Amino acid sequence: MSTKRWVRAAVVVAVAVTLPAGLRVAHAGQLPDDVNPESRSRLPPIDREELDPARRAAFDAAVASPDAAPAGAAALRLHGSGASLRFEAPMGRRLTELTVLATAREYDQPYEWALHELEALAVGLDDEVIDVVRPGCRPGRRSSSSSGASCSAPAPSGPTPTRGPWRSSARPTSSTSSTSWAATPRRRLRSRRSTSGCRRAGGSRCRCRSRTRTTSTPSPASRTAVAELYGRMLSPSGIGPGVIRSYGAGQETLEARVGRRLMQLAILVTARAHDSQYDWTVNEPRAREAGLETEIIDLVRDGGALEGVGEKDAALIAFGRELFGDHNVRAETYSRAERAFGVENLVDIVALMGAHAADAAVLAAFDQHLPEGVEPLLPLPQEAHP
Repeated sequence: MSTKRWVRAAVVVAVAVTLPAGLRVAHAGQLPDDVNPESRSRLPPIDREELDPARRAAFDAAVASPDAAPAGAAALRLHGSGASLRFEAPMGRRLTELTVLATAREYDQPYEWALHELEALAVGLDDEVIDVVRPGCRPGRRSSSSSGASCSAPAPSGPTPTRGPWRSSARPTSSTSSTSWAATPRRRLRSRRSTSGCRRAGGSRCRCRSRTRTTSTPSPASRTAVAELYGRMLSPSGIGPGVIRSYGAGQETLEARVGRRLMQLAILVTARAHDSQYDWTVNEPRAREAGLETEIIDLVRDGGALEGVGEKDAALIAFGRELFGDHNVRAETYSRAERAFGVENLVDIVALMGAHAADAAVLAAFDQHLPEGVEPLLPLPQEAHP
């Protein structure tokens, strides 16, 4: 594949996974031609015996009982190579970094862009390719940036390589939750949103207060290894998504700290923001079982106003709407959520929402439909059919 063709293909994939999962539907319950009738997605059912040991373990972890089969995003992920995408992805380092940049652009994420632009150049991605992505180009769309760069690009010929880049595309969304700032990139990523009023604490350059951090000194041998050269922490010491995550206590104890009801509310807010029919329909009954009231479920489903809603519910819904709507949480909204949950719980709630946002990308990319006979519970816009 030529350089231009794989560039366009990767951009198409990275943009496609951010589109609503329900935009592509079939008439009268019929599956689209490219959807497997057994798996009800674009990928065939997975055979456990064909998996390597590591993915067999993932298979077993994804099933509810020994006789069950993985479903949804968990089943789709089993089709991946299982390789470390940053270093060993079959598609190569250039495409991996291009996918990250395209996603960072889609989310107006200057931190992720600044660091991965340098990484992309280090692994040989061409300057002109990066400049195609920088204005926020989507195929068939013209940029409104002052650079005047054209966003017109013909669709790639042949099948779109969706079985590699989507995992890289899903990952950068996790760093949009608590604004973090890196060094200025070579040429600034033009944000399509305002960052005025952003509250940052001390030397952490994010909304969390700085935390003492110890680092170990690498051995002389590791300093010269390729894995060390490209496996280093991309971010400067003391900032970045890894540091932000360290403020949480972990998903294992989140239910004990905030309760299943609030966790299910966070999941539904995320599913609604991404129009993820599969995730919503699977989780609405779970939310009801956890005690989430019908009026709150309806409010999230319909995008209703938050007047009269309890403070924690309102803070969480407002936070999620801004996070996934404008990809920017205003200082007032962040302060409200911090007061409602505390930093530790908020970090872990956002991590839960980020995991379901990644699931929404996987479900959309491979057009996962609900099991046969299951009625969809989320109203979605219908795509026009010829």
